[in-house]
Amino acid sequence: MAAELTAHQLIAKHRPTLDQALETIRTRAYWSPHPEHPKAYGENGSLSLPEGKAAFDALQGTRFDLDQPGTDDWVGGEVSPYGPELGITYPHPDIDTLLPAMRAGMRAWRDAGAEVRAMVCLEILSRISARTHEVAHAVMHTSGQAFMMAFQAGGPHAQDRGLEAVAYAYVEQSRTPDAAEWTKPQGKRDPIALNKRFTPVARGISLMIGCNTFPTWNGYPGLFASLATGNPVLVKPHPRAVLPLALTVRIAREVLVDAGFDPNLVCLAVERPDEGIAKTLAVRPEIKLIDYTGSTSFGDWLEANARQAQVYTEKAGVNTVVVESTDNYKGMLANLAFSLSLYSGQMCTTPQNLLIPRDGIRTDAGAKSYDDVVADLAASVNGLLGDDARANGILGALVNPDVKSRLEAAAGLGEVALPSREIANPEFPDAVVRTPVIVKLDGAKPDAEAAYLSECFGPVSFAVAVDSATDAVELLRRTVRDKGAMTVGAYTTSEEISAAVEETCLEECAQLSLNLTGGVYVNQTAAFSDFHGSGGNPAANAALCDGAFVANRFRVVEIRKDA
Repeated sequence: MAAELTAHQLIAKHRPTLDQALETIRTRAYWSPHPEHPKAYGENGSLSLPEGKAAFDALQGTRFDLDQPGTDDWVGGEVSPYGPELGITYPHPDIDTLLPAMRAGMRAWRDAGAEVRAMVCLEILSRISARTHEVAHAVMHTSGQAFMMAFQAGGPHAQDRGLEAVAYAYVEQSRTPDAAEWTKPQGKRDPIALNKRFTPVARGISLMIGCNTFPTWNGYPGLFASLATGNPVLVKPHPRAVLPLALTVRIAREVLVDAGFDPNLVCLAVERPDEGIAKTLAVRPEIKLIDYTGSTSFGDWLEANARQAQVYTEKAGVNTVVVESTDNYKGMLANLAFSLSLYSGQMCTTPQNLLIPRDGIRTDAGAKSYDDVVADLAASVNGLLGDDARANGILGALVNPDVKSRLEAAAGLGEVALPSREIANPEFPDAVVRTPVIVKLDGAKPDAEAAYLSECFGPVSFAVAVDSATDAVELLRRTVRDKGAMTVGAYTTSEEISAAVEETCLEECAQLSLNLTGGVYVNQTAAFSDFHGSGGNPAANAALCDGAFVANRFRVVEIRKDA
């Protein structure tokens, strides 16, 4: 293929960005090359907000052709959580034709080397960034996120996570030199001399199984980690959230062609209704890597059955916050209220269980009983979401009917401290918008334990009364050990309790946020600095992103010769 983008051009354009990413993952400082503000787009080839909306609108009701080999049907059926049917159809793959075609470009991709692969990945991310407004509308109308969240989390924050994965992949591949001269002295005899070459070699085709809630944010790390380490990537999106990843695949294929590589290094696999193509693909011998975000049951199935592949999973967990004391009661309530409300609690990092001593807590506003804390938190949520326009901007829409069912059932599990209410969205009258519910539970009762030790994904939180702060820490430990947690939070002014919570999280391998009372929330993580998940408890077997997430996606093959 004639390359429109040479390796030299790609390196000149993107090497400074990669170098900055490498420095930032070392220092863990704040940095992002992708603007967070919508007004930053519209120049230098990027789409403005109106242009992005027009591009999204133009896709509806069309056939999304990718010119992939082995297309045997056209399938679709996405319906926006805000109401409209998207009406887009996508290529359905004949797997026996598509998978061999994906392997055909592996040799050239391998021989390009780690640096060129990284530069091609950065060019893909750059072109995705230029279409952030288009992608944002696609994320909004497949996930139910409100527009600003879809724009930021589905756009720049997802792109940051992709770039972070490329940086880690580059580090791990460049750890070993390309070549070495090896000489071993032999005393009076001539030394033994060998020339050695070391080549990172991909494992094989990587299957990325997308999720409904965060198709790009959760999808980009695995996609770019695999591609940067030389593996072709087959993207299998969630059937309700195809468009954001289909756009990603289209852009990736265009860049690969422009850089002189086989576009089939990145392909899309969209399934027919109830086809279960992920299970079929997951056990194919050609699939050597799998990235998955979703339910524990299917994640466990992948780990048990896809034995030929290295499997990276992010599954369900029970996120917990210990509330023992605070020197900023108002700030604590505001921070928790926003954490519980953001995207209707449909984040794998949203707190579910609030462990509060039944005798109450110490605060800068005086002693507060368990009932006081729960009532004040309910009031804080009501204050945050009291204006419907503001509430719509925070809550978004419920992503699917299962979330609504869990929300409605939660009210029957205990005393309701904060009932959920319906909110109308004037722009999208068919959107299902609900405020969070807070349910009071007694941690000592076995029937309550069955509720709070199960993940209830969505806008549902349990205020669990415990006998003491020590009991709260022990329940935290048991929860993380047995059920897993993507996040842990704690509020305490006690050095002893703080140390106990920290030690629990270190021993049980959970990411901890202490005493957040400002504009950073327990359910948010920043690329290049924060680790998303740990890979050390049942909620996930990998972290986004660290060396372990990328190092096992390739092997180093050595060729040695007499000098």
